[in-house]
Amino acid sequence: MGSLAEKLNLKQREFGVLVGTILGDAYIDQYSNDARVAIMHSLKQKEYVNWKYQELKRFVKMSPMGSEYYDSRYNKKYFWWRFQTRRFPEFKRVAKLFYEGKRKIIPGNIDKILTNPISLAVWYMDDGGRRMDCHGMFLNTLSYSKTEQIKLQKCLLKNFGINTRIHWITDGFRLYIPKSEARHFCEIISPYIIPSMVYKLPYDPVTTESAGLWRKR
Repeated sequence: MGSLAEKLNLKQREFGVLVGTILGDAYIDQYSNDARVAIMHSLKQKEYVNWKYQELKRFVKMSPMGSEYYDSRYNKKYFWWRFQTRRFPEFKRVAKLFYEGKRKIIPGNIDKILTNPISLAVWYMDDGGRRMDCHGMFLNTLSYSKTEQIKLQKCLLKNFGINTRIHWITDGFRLYIPKSEARHFCEIISPYIIPSMVYKLPYDPVTTESAGLWRKR
């Protein structure tokens, strides 16, 4: 049997990027027989959006563009850089893995899907961060249930050898990568981290030496 990427007529790297961004901030617009992937980040992450566009370019008709959103509640404008793919049946099949209705979920077989280090890197660039008082790292997985967090924990341990903890913060759970695991995590993802996102790493991607902390512990 071929890989899931092959079954979906996607290259391994394309599928890897797609999985990472769906776990992160991307949204899939679904139609009866096909779907398209929408990618949007703040204007300060323009380089990152352009990188994703280059990775998925063969599925996209128009290059990234800017947009703005006015929030009347706070009388504030937000500026975005975004693009969306064309509609493909393959993306509908991906959507069935990651959505129940309009709610994004973690598939039961996530350990068969989240296998490529580039997926982990994209997911981290989308939703990850480093603590400011130590070299611990985290993935903001607040939209997922405790059961789904456990699925992700098991997947990260099985496929990447990464031990994580589930931490409750103000409004949900997130996966915490402790200091003891952070260097290994950085070694896995750093080959795929783009320059504008290196600030998220607590260890230098070239020397793997620890980066400076933003404040004293």
